[in-house]
Amino acid sequence: MTEDAYLFLLDEDDPTTPLGVAPAAVGDLACMDTPAVRAWLDAQGVTATSPRLRLLPPEETGAIPEGAERLPVPLGDEELSRVRHTTAPEPLARLEEELLAWRDCADGRDGLIGRALAAGVAPHRVVELTGVDPATVTAAARG
Repeated sequence: MTEDAYLFLLDEDDPTTPLGVAPAAVGDLACMDTPAVRAWLDAQGVTATSPRLRLLPPEETGAIPEGAERLPVPLGDEELSRVRHTTAPEPLARLEEELLAWRDCADGRDGLIGRALAAGVAPHRVVELTGVDPATVTAAARG
């Protein structure tokens, strides 16, 4: 678990742009099914789908309006990543998607390089095809 994120309620009379993200926009969050969160929502008289209910990652909780009803909630690393992605401005969110796609493509890189070398692809050819550093190819060959 990471540092706590916060659920909070926007003032229903506040016409400003909503802060944070609606938890429903992030997808399933384990914390939303906990007795503590359900009890807090009941005490506030709102549901998990209320447009007033918002969620902010730990580094942005200082932006929560003073006096707003709030509840710290622990998020797992993957959940926190989704919250950060959803709260990011659109240009940054697109770049984050590209980085995630790159990470997914790079996952298992060393295993693929090792299989290629074992099948007889020459190390210099692996470097040419992948663009990775020759030292990386050498390290992948060692296993």
